[in-house]
Amino acid sequence: MTALALLAASSAWASSHREAPAITETPKIDGTDFYMFRSYEPGREDYVTLIANYQPVQAPYGGPNYFTMDPDAIYEIHIDNDGDAIEDITFQFDFDNDLTNDGKGITLDIGGKNVAIPLRQAGQITAKDPFGALNETERYTVTMIKGDRRSGERSDLTNPRSGKRFVKPIDNIGNKTLPAYKRYAEQFVYQKVEVPGCKGDARVFVGQRAEAFAVNLGEIFDLVNLVPVQGAPSGEWPQYNTASPFPGGIEQDRSNDDLIGKANVTSIAIEVPISCLTTGSDPVIGAWTTASLPQGQVEDPSPSYEQDSKFGGAWVQQSRLSAPLVNEVVIGLPDKNLFNAAEPTQDGALATYVTNPTLPALLDLLFRDAVGATDNIAPSNFPRNDLVAAFLTGFPGFNASSNPDAVPSEMMRLNTAVPATPVQQQHTFGVVAEDLAGFPNGRRPGDDTVDIALRVVMGALCHDVPLGAELGVEGAAEDTDSDLVNLGLCKPSDAPVGNQPFTDGAPLKATEFMNAFPYLNTPLPGARS
Repeated sequence: MTALALLAASSAWASSHREAPAITETPKIDGTDFYMFRSYEPGREDYVTLIANYQPVQAPYGGPNYFTMDPDAIYEIHIDNDGDAIEDITFQFDFDNDLTNDGKGITLDIGGKNVAIPLRQAGQITAKDPFGALNETERYTVTMIKGDRRSGERSDLTNPRSGKRFVKPIDNIGNKTLPAYKRYAEQFVYQKVEVPGCKGDARVFVGQRAEAFAVNLGEIFDLVNLVPVQGAPSGEWPQYNTASPFPGGIEQDRSNDDLIGKANVTSIAIEVPISCLTTGSDPVIGAWTTASLPQGQVEDPSPSYEQDSKFGGAWVQQSRLSAPLVNEVVIGLPDKNLFNAAEPTQDGALATYVTNPTLPALLDLLFRDAVGATDNIAPSNFPRNDLVAAFLTGFPGFNASSNPDAVPSEMMRLNTAVPATPVQQQHTFGVVAEDLAGFPNGRRPGDDTVDIALRVVMGALCHDVPLGAELGVEGAAEDTDSDLVNLGLCKPSDAPVGNQPFTDGAPLKATEFMNAFPYLNTPLPGARS
């Protein structure tokens, strides 16, 4: 598994919330997180789960219209299985919202007149009666496209209950409306979905979920208003402890987390047999998510429930996500909108943001004095070939395509041949903690991508990493006694603080989440009484 540890730099950037100026205007199509991993639910080891989250920072009480998907948009998960940075398989999700009562909605007799109610529900919604009191039903189709996403061969995924149509459960309005939300939502997990040309059924779920991304969001974007080095030991979170805690450094505490326990997202989840995603003998796949709108939009001066604008023209990509937080903390402000619109084949045009990243320099400005340094603490190896290899190429023998003409591109890569790690054995730091099925070999809900990102961007890979027993790193110097290996991409002297335990203090562990598809937890209710 050549240069596996270097993969720790790959896509190690956390989550994507309001990451570019243009996407703030269309939050319904804002991709927030992308998870891709070999399924670790017992008995599902031969499957890959892909979860694309949209609509960031959903307040659970954000009614009365809550968080339907955009019926004018298409949401897509793209798979590249031959290394050319072009999609080979796309799963396209297309949504539609329908009022009950033949489009009239639920009405009440008010003084002899039938008047439409203003809410999405007119009573309790339960697993036994999921539609009776529901004023609006959100349905969707799933199309598999082989080849080019716009001109390739299209075929519908189907389920035995409703054919080509799938239903998204209503958001978790509150405990009075939905007294048993978990049980209600479970019936919209489609267990036997037929994928044309694929041996074995897929599973599909689209619906609101509790936010799974742990991040000290407010403090980080307030000029990193914390000392981002591990402080005193954390009894509840022992995987974060270090032999030499930094005086004044932040301690792990759930109160540092601005999203988990406070916000929801909308998840598009699909689980597909591995054999349906890979090609030939190569077990490596790359993937990314997008959302697109038609090129032309004209506001309707007399809007209706079905239409407030008229759309037309070619689909134009508005949101793109694979490695999270790339757009937030790597891409410069002038090019953020461009990155969201770009395809992986175009990533070379923005390579300077990787070869000469600004985030380490910003951290030096903010924390040189705080960590007691007298000289620049940012890595000095330019170009940052460690990040270039991790972001754009993958690693020979592990997550790089076997195609000798593979095109450098930014996407999340997964070696599907690496066995899944059972949930109880998963490590927060994934690959660099010798959990080879974890981030950045794909990404699982319990992988702490923020901490990995902070450490890698400050030069962790210039120092020895504890993967000597697992790796056969060509040209690297290995200390077999301590099981450490230096990857040979840069020297420890290039990264003066690269061996420090950087952290945002927002902890995470795999056992906080479900051990079954769709893995992310039941969404927070808008009202709990």
